[in-house]
Amino acid sequence: MLVAGTTSDAGKSVVTAGICRWLVRQGVRVAPFKAQNMSLNSFVTREGAEIGRAQAMQAQAARVEPSALMNPVLLKPGSDRSSQVVLLGKAVGEMSARGYHGERRPALLETVAGCLEELRGRYDAVICEGAGSPAEINLRRTDIVNMGLARRAGLPVVVVGDIDRGGVFASFFGTTALLAPEDQALVAGYLVNKFRGDVSLLQPGLDMLDKLTGRPTLGVLPYAHGLGIDEEDGLNVSLRGAVRESVVRPPHGEDVLRVAVAAVPLMSNFTDVDALAAEPGVVVRFVDRPQELADADLVVLPGTRGTVRALEWLRARGLADAVVRRAAEGRPVLGVCGGFQMLGTRIDDDVESKAGSVAGLGLLPVRVRFAAEKTLARPVGEAYGERVEGYEIHHGVAEVGGGDEEFLDGCRSGAVWGTHWHGSLESDGFRRAFLRRVAAMAGRRFVPAPDTAFGALREEQLDRLGDLIEEHADTAALLRLIEDGAPAGLPFVPPGAP
Repeated sequence: MLVAGTTSDAGKSVVTAGICRWLVRQGVRVAPFKAQNMSLNSFVTREGAEIGRAQAMQAQAARVEPSALMNPVLLKPGSDRSSQVVLLGKAVGEMSARGYHGERRPALLETVAGCLEELRGRYDAVICEGAGSPAEINLRRTDIVNMGLARRAGLPVVVVGDIDRGGVFASFFGTTALLAPEDQALVAGYLVNKFRGDVSLLQPGLDMLDKLTGRPTLGVLPYAHGLGIDEEDGLNVSLRGAVRESVVRPPHGEDVLRVAVAAVPLMSNFTDVDALAAEPGVVVRFVDRPQELADADLVVLPGTRGTVRALEWLRARGLADAVVRRAAEGRPVLGVCGGFQMLGTRIDDDVESKAGSVAGLGLLPVRVRFAAEKTLARPVGEAYGERVEGYEIHHGVAEVGGGDEEFLDGCRSGAVWGTHWHGSLESDGFRRAFLRRVAAMAGRRFVPAPDTAFGALREEQLDRLGDLIEEHADTAALLRLIEDGAPAGLPFVPPGAP
C-alpha cells in the first residue's frame, strides 16, 4: 500500500510508521519503503548504506533492520537548484533538478521497482510512503515515488491530509480531481491527520466527501503532542525558538540545563539533539542570533550539508564571535560532524563548496580536508567510561593534532568538544556522563536522571503511533487494501489531469 499526502508534512512518515507498528503487533512481517526521499536527515545501515532517517525510524517501527532497499533514492539538497543523489546507499554525484527529472527517470524507476519487488518477496506487507503530493502535475511524467510507482506496482493509495492546517476537504477533493483516470482508480480512501475536537462535528463533511468522490475516509487521527519522531526534512522546519520536545520534564537535580543549537543553513541530522531533549530538565532550542547564546549552558554546532557556507553564516550573524568568546570563558560548546569541522583551524574544501582553503573557528587543533568519497560508518567506542555507538556521514577528513583528550575519534580542548559521530548522545550512560561534565563547566546544579533510556522512549513513541492507527483508523479496511488492492469501480472525479 502507498501512503500519499495532500502536501509535504501532512504526516505521511508518521502514518507509515504507525501502520508498520500496528501490523507487526498483529504478527505481520512488514517493511517500510520510500522510493525517493529528499532530506538532510539520514542514517547509515549496518551494511554501510545511507538512507533517510525517516525510513530508519519506520524500520524500527516494523522491528526490522534498516536496508538500502527501503529508500533506494535519497536526494540531499545542496542549494535550491541541485542535490547530491544517493543511489542504493551510495553518493553518485550532484545533479540539478532539471537533470534529475529528465535523463535519469527511466533507469531510476526500474531501480526502485526492483527494490520494492525484492521487499515484497521478503515480507508479508510493504507500506510505501509517497513524497510531497501525488497531484504535482508538473512532475507527473517523471514521478517515481507517488502515482508513478503506484501505477507501476499496482498499489492501492491512501491519501493523508493535515486538518490542523485547514482546508483538508478541498485538499482531498482537489488531489483526487487532478489525477488521471488510471491514477484515480488506485486512490482508495483518505486519512485525516491531527484532528482536535469532537469527531461528530466532522462527520457531515466526511459524508459529503464520500458522496463527492466515491471514496471513504478510513480514519480520523487525533493530534498527538510530544511524539518527537525523527523529522524527514530540515529545510521546511521553522527553527526560531523551536523546542524538540513540547513538554520539558522537571529536572532531576536543582537546575535545568539550557541547550542552544545553531540553526545553520542546510542543517543535517538535527535529530542528534533529540536524546538531550528527552532528558528531564534539559531545554533544547534552535537559535540564529548571538544574544540567544547568552543564557545557554551548552551550545551545539550541528551537522550541515554545507560546512563552509554554514561557517560564513555564523560569522555574518555574529554567532561565530559569540562561540569563540564562550570557549575563551570556559563555557561548553559541542560540534557534531560539520559543526566539528567548523571548530577546527582550517578547512580545505575542493569538493563540497569548492572554496579552497578556509580558516575555521580555531577552537580545536584539527585540520579538515574534504575527500571526494563519502565516509559512511557505524563506529562503536568508549568515552568517559561508557560504551558509545554512533554513525558517520561526511566528506571531511579530520586530522587531529592534539587537544586535552580524545573524544569519539575527535577531541576536546578546554570546554570545546568535537566529533564526527552522529547519534552518540543516544547512548544513555555516555549522555549522562557528558551532561555531568557540561553542568560542572557551566556551573549548574543539574543532575542527569539515572533512568532515562532513550531507546525505550523511542519504542514508547512508536507504540503510540501504532495505537493511533489501531484505535482511530479502519484497520479492517486497511488490511483489505493491503491484501486485495484498490477496489474495482472507483468513480472518476473530473476534471482529471490536464
